[in-house]
Amino acid sequence: MRIAIVYDCLYPNTVGGAERWYRALAERLEGRHEVTYLTRLQWDRERGPETPFRTIAVSGAASLYTRSGRRRIWPPVRFGIGVFWHLLRHGGRYDVVHSCSFPYFSLVGAWLAMRIRRRGRLVVDWFELWSRDYWIEYLGPGGGRIGHAVQRFCIRLPDRSFAFSRLHERRLLEQGHRAPLTRLTGIYAGGSASDGEGGDGGTAEADADAARAPLVVFAGRHIPEKRVRIVPDVVAAARRRSPELRCVMFGDGPELEAVRRRVAELGLDGAVELPGRASADQVRQGMAAAACVLLPSMREGYGLVVVEAVALGTPAVVVDSPDNAATELIEPGVNGFIAVSAEPEQVAARVLDAIDAGQALRRSTLRWYREHEHELSIESSLAAVEEAYR
Repeated sequence: MRIAIVYDCLYPNTVGGAERWYRALAERLEGRHEVTYLTRLQWDRERGPETPFRTIAVSGAASLYTRSGRRRIWPPVRFGIGVFWHLLRHGGRYDVVHSCSFPYFSLVGAWLAMRIRRRGRLVVDWFELWSRDYWIEYLGPGGGRIGHAVQRFCIRLPDRSFAFSRLHERRLLEQGHRAPLTRLTGIYAGGSASDGEGGDGGTAEADADAARAPLVVFAGRHIPEKRVRIVPDVVAAARRRSPELRCVMFGDGPELEAVRRRVAELGLDGAVELPGRASADQVRQGMAAAACVLLPSMREGYGLVVVEAVALGTPAVVVDSPDNAATELIEPGVNGFIAVSAEPEQVAARVLDAIDAGQALRRSTLRWYREHEHELSIESSLAAVEEAYR
């Protein structure tokens, strides 16, 4: 079967859970099918994309984010136009087009080209479906209403869809999704998707019994949705009871300098490390040595960082928010804790709960992962994906 995967990011040139999902999916499908990855230019032209599958840049290189950390409009528009023209000219090559729903311009471009050519199936991944309120918060009253209307239009375009959480599966059905819809539970391919480079492997091993220092790890892009600015305040609040507590914040992004300033304001220069973007092995080793991983995001479509952590016997602390699907991966007191709000004192209390629970919680976390390992693995999703193609 001939398959086109459509996403404007390519791991490890850009990093994140969706990037890792599409890279791993393409690599696994390539052995049994003919795979083409349609994306934007994000590599040295002389070296090429260095992928084992065919990779085509349908739009030029451009920064995806504004200084404030919001997605820029023009790069996704250019990518959507590039997807449309490529599929209009070469759509006969593909039996299936498998696209990420966001950014929606590429989904609309793919649907329009396929409708004109009257060929192929359009399969769409829905990592998130934003609420109307969040659209307005993100883009303002005018832009938010337009964005929400575009999203509602796109819900009706797929021939087949996948969701990755109960939260967004429910939202799709409530907002009028009519095509067959399957919830995939596994996208973990090993290694670290947080903000690193390198392959799927890793040198760190799961060891719940090893003694661990009171270390908290954050791993991810430094953007507003991740609530990175509250992490120094959480550490300061927790250190009032546990003065030896330290934190390592892996990753970079537009919020990094604000985080540095807050660390300095709170006098945490010796307690909070900001190494920036690190290799996958470094992130994995940091998680393996931590008492807990902190993911205070207001918005997560899945929460792959949680799976990465618990696979190492490291409990995770997340924050209850209307748009945060990562809470679905946590059984409080079994593999981590859920803070009821993003108030630093509340989050710090859950971090201290994880540290105080110590070895018993780490053993429970690793046991939980081993009980759910198959359903959390990308291998569990491959059969459903290939069935959808057929």
